[in-house]
Amino acid sequence: MNTSPLTALNNAQPGSDPVSLLMLRKTLDLQAQNVAQLLQPATSVAPASSNPPHLGQNIDIKV
Repeated sequence: MNTSPLTALNNAQPGSDPVSLLMLRKTLDLQAQNVAQLLQPATSVAPASSNPPHLGQNIDIKV
């Protein structure tokens, strides 16, 4: 019978390793920070458009 460390890892209960939980939390925190940085410019006020105000108000659709 071969009991390798890989087999032991596969049989372990999810969430039973405190190091894995800490790594998961750190990863989730970093992802949350990255998402906040990406969304910050999207939520800022858009610059005034250089197009005339009447452009883009109506769309012609031919079926």
